[in-house]
Amino acid sequence: MSAATDVVAAALLVLGALLTLTAAIGIVRFPDVLTRMHSATKPQVLGLLAILFGLGLRLHDLRSVGLLALVALFQLVTSPIASHMVGRASFRAGHVGSDLVVDELTGVLPPPQDSAES
Repeated sequence: MSAATDVVAAALLVLGALLTLTAAIGIVRFPDVLTRMHSATKPQVLGLLAILFGLGLRLHDLRSVGLLALVALFQLVTSPIASHMVGRASFRAGHVGSDLVVDELTGVLPPPQDSAES
Protein backbone atom coordinates (compact mmCIF):
# COMPACT_ATOMS: atom_id res chain seq x y z
CA MET A 1 0.00 0.00 0.00
CA SER A 2 2.86 2.39 0.66
CA ALA A 3 4.14 2.09 -2.90
CA ALA A 4 0.73 2.96 -4.30
CA THR A 5 0.38 6.05 -2.10
CA ASP A 6 3.89 7.12 -3.06
CA VAL A 7 2.99 6.90 -6.75
CA VAL A 8 -0.21 8.89 -6.22
CA ALA A 9 1.68 11.46 -4.13
CA ALA A 10 4.35 11.81 -6.81
CA ALA A 11 1.70 12.24 -9.50
CA LEU A 12 -0.02 14.95 -7.46
CA LEU A 13 3.28 16.75 -6.87
CA VAL A 14 4.07 16.73 -10.60
CA LEU A 15 0.52 17.82 -11.47
CA GLY A 16 0.70 20.66 -8.97
CA ALA A 17 4.06 21.78 -10.31
CA LEU A 18 2.73 21.77 -13.88
CA LEU A 19 -0.36 23.75 -12.91
CA THR A 20 1.77 26.31 -11.11
CA LEU A 21 4.04 26.52 -14.16
CA THR A 22 1.06 27.18 -16.43
CA ALA A 23 -0.07 29.93 -14.04
CA ALA A 24 3.34 31.57 -14.26
CA ILE A 25 3.38 31.33 -18.05
CA GLY A 26 -0.13 32.80 -18.20
CA ILE A 27 0.90 35.77 -16.07
CA VAL A 28 3.73 36.55 -18.48
CA ARG A 29 1.86 35.82 -21.73
CA PHE A 30 -1.69 37.15 -21.25
CA PRO A 31 -2.31 40.68 -22.53
CA ASP A 32 -4.46 42.44 -19.93
CA VAL A 33 -5.00 42.68 -16.20
CA LEU A 34 -8.15 40.56 -15.96
CA THR A 35 -6.77 37.57 -17.84
CA ARG A 36 -3.51 37.77 -15.90
CA MET A 37 -5.47 37.90 -12.67
CA HIS A 38 -7.45 34.83 -13.73
CA SER A 39 -4.21 33.02 -14.55
CA ALA A 40 -2.69 34.02 -11.24
CA THR A 41 -5.50 32.59 -9.15
CA LYS A 42 -7.20 29.60 -10.76
CA PRO A 43 -4.37 27.22 -11.77
CA GLN A 44 -2.05 28.45 -9.04
CA VAL A 45 -4.52 27.59 -6.27
CA LEU A 46 -5.37 24.24 -7.82
CA GLY A 47 -1.65 23.50 -8.25
CA LEU A 48 -0.92 24.38 -4.65
CA LEU A 49 -3.79 22.20 -3.45
CA ALA A 50 -2.49 19.28 -5.52
CA ILE A 51 1.00 19.76 -4.07
CA LEU A 52 -0.36 19.98 -0.53
CA PHE A 53 -2.49 16.87 -1.01
CA GLY A 54 0.51 15.02 -2.43
CA LEU A 55 2.60 16.09 0.55
CA GLY A 56 -0.19 14.98 2.88
CA LEU A 57 -0.13 11.53 1.31
CA ARG A 58 3.65 11.35 1.53
CA LEU A 59 3.94 12.63 5.10
CA HIS A 60 2.08 10.37 7.44
CA ASP A 61 2.35 12.63 10.49
CA LEU A 62 -0.97 14.02 11.72
CA ARG A 63 0.56 17.36 12.75
CA SER A 64 2.08 17.85 9.30
CA VAL A 65 -1.21 17.05 7.59
CA GLY A 66 -2.99 19.50 9.90
CA LEU A 67 -0.50 22.22 9.03
CA LEU A 68 -0.95 21.49 5.32
CA ALA A 69 -4.72 21.72 5.77
CA LEU A 70 -4.32 25.14 7.40
CA VAL A 71 -2.15 26.34 4.50
CA ALA A 72 -4.79 25.12 2.04
CA LEU A 73 -7.57 26.82 4.00
CA PHE A 74 -5.73 30.15 4.14
CA GLN A 75 -4.96 29.94 0.42
CA LEU A 76 -8.60 29.24 -0.41
CA VAL A 77 -9.75 32.15 1.75
CA THR A 78 -7.22 34.80 0.71
CA SER A 79 -6.75 34.13 -3.01
CA PRO A 80 -10.28 35.07 -4.16
CA ILE A 81 -10.27 38.19 -2.00
CA ALA A 82 -6.90 39.33 -3.32
CA SER A 83 -7.98 38.61 -6.89
CA HIS A 84 -11.16 40.61 -6.40
CA MET A 85 -9.26 43.55 -4.96
CA VAL A 86 -6.73 43.55 -7.82
CA GLY A 87 -9.53 43.49 -10.38
CA ARG A 88 -11.43 46.27 -8.67
CA ALA A 89 -8.32 48.44 -8.29
CA SER A 90 -7.38 47.95 -11.93
CA PHE A 91 -10.93 48.88 -12.97
CA ARG A 92 -10.84 52.03 -10.86
CA ALA A 93 -7.43 52.97 -12.25
CA GLY A 94 -8.73 52.61 -15.80
CA HIS A 95 -6.52 49.68 -16.78
CA VAL A 96 -9.46 47.54 -17.89
CA GLY A 97 -10.52 47.85 -21.51
CA SER A 98 -14.01 48.88 -22.59
CA ASP A 99 -14.59 45.64 -24.52
CA LEU A 100 -16.00 43.72 -21.55
CA VAL A 101 -18.95 41.43 -22.21
CA VAL A 102 -20.50 42.15 -18.80
CA ASP A 103 -19.66 45.39 -17.01
CA GLU A 104 -21.42 45.73 -13.67
CA LEU A 105 -19.10 48.33 -12.14
CA THR A 106 -19.49 51.29 -14.52
CA GLY A 107 -22.66 52.61 -12.91
CA VAL A 108 -21.54 51.76 -9.38
CA LEU A 109 -17.99 53.11 -9.19
CA PRO A 110 -17.03 56.71 -9.90
CA PRO A 111 -14.95 57.24 -13.05
CA PRO A 112 -11.16 56.96 -12.61
CA GLN A 113 -9.41 60.19 -11.70
CA ASP A 114 -6.04 61.18 -13.03
CA SER A 115 -3.53 61.18 -10.16
CA ALA A 116 -1.55 64.05 -11.72
CA GLU A 117 -4.51 66.45 -11.30
CA SER A 118 -4.96 65.74 -7.56
